[in-house]
Amino acid sequence: MAASRIIATPKVLSNDKAAESAKPARRNTTELAYRELRRRIIESELTPGSYLLEQELGLMLGFSRTPIREAALRLQGEGLVQIVPRHGIHIVPTSISDIKHIYEVLISLESTAAGIVATRKDVELAPLVQACETMTLALERGDMFAWAAADEVFHETLIALSGNARLHGIVMNCRDQVHRVRRFTQMVKAHPQPSKSIQEHYDIIDAMRCGDAAKASDLYRAHRERGWRDQTAVLQQYGIQQA
Repeated sequence: MAASRIIATPKVLSNDKAAESAKPARRNTTELAYRELRRRIIESELTPGSYLLEQELGLMLGFSRTPIREAALRLQGEGLVQIVPRHGIHIVPTSISDIKHIYEVLISLESTAAGIVATRKDVELAPLVQACETMTLALERGDMFAWAAADEVFHETLIALSGNARLHGIVMNCRDQVHRVRRFTQMVKAHPQPSKSIQEHYDIIDAMRCGDAAKASDLYRAHRERGWRDQTAVLQQYGIQQA
């Protein structure tokens, strides 16, 4: 008697299980769309104040409308976009008064961080020196975007070296708006005194290395205040009230 054959049938997922298996892929696509859209807003690649349809953004970024819509909802919660019915997605500009208030907070907290670093005996200042060296090399080859990136590394590293997690968290929450306006002004007009900024960084490092908290704090405050004045001058020169 011949043995009966057992024919395996392909396992078919139920509708519920199929939907569950699709969720991780959808979440991943939405996350990618969110990150790329957010990056383009922060880098001012999308013009502040402009309106874009979901379909336009989808073609631009290479995503379907669903992840673009979900990404926009997240960004709306962060205040970076506004979803306007029948008009699309509004890239919310930053008002100059808002960024002035943000700078006032940053200048206070960052100068405090510089003083804290100066009091720490075990702190390693080499990463700050390395950031300055990277800025110098970028300036020598005329790459001001790389110069600005290294400048931000200097400031973010200094905050991290303070060892104050709460201070670090508050500063980083403000970082994106400052970066956004800075990038916008950088595209309008080159930084007026890049060499002076590097030297001011070295002066701050020297004060921290000597353990002079008051001097480090004062130098940092003066450095940031000058930077804000330079940006304000550019905005006023071109009659820009929002960035």
